[in-house]
Amino acid sequence: MATNSNSGQPSSRESGSKSIKTNPDAVQGLRALLEEQLQDIYWAEKALTKAIPLMIENVTTPELSDALSEHLNVTEEQVSRVEEIFEALGMEVAEKRCAAMEGLIKEAQEIMKSTKKGVVRDAGIIAASQKVEHYEIATYGTLHSFATLLGEYEAADLLEQSLNEEKEADANLTAVSEAINMEAID
Repeated sequence: MATNSNSGQPSSRESGSKSIKTNPDAVQGLRALLEEQLQDIYWAEKALTKAIPLMIENVTTPELSDALSEHLNVTEEQVSRVEEIFEALGMEVAEKRCAAMEGLIKEAQEIMKSTKKGVVRDAGIIAASQKVEHYEIATYGTLHSFATLLGEYEAADLLEQSLNEEKEADANLTAVSEAINMEAID
């Protein structure tokens, strides 16, 4: 068995084994954090199902409208997927107001209000949308890690699906933004 060089005590990893000794209080705390953050992203995804249609109404570029419409469909699927994750974890479906997403949506609304309809507004909507995507990528990535560490593999697989969809949405927005940003400066 490997020893911790600082204390002479056995390390948390046994030599040749992938098992990790865990602190039950830490596991319980991580589980509570997973559950809280899952409630947070559930609220966030539901809020986005209301915010994205307003963005779509304000864009002028067909490619951006298509990208946002496609992601609205994905977001609706993600709401259902989070409900599946609650079930996989044996939790009641519940939401917790997400201050971060609330702020990101408010920022998008301010961009739409402060710009004229056209490519500059479209560029602003992309910027706001990508901030949302980055928040979701960070959240789903963290939740995936927590679920994996806790041995909640069904939940981890579902979280990974959403993580990959958010990365794809971000890449799509980047691709659309290239032409829009060039047009916005002309």
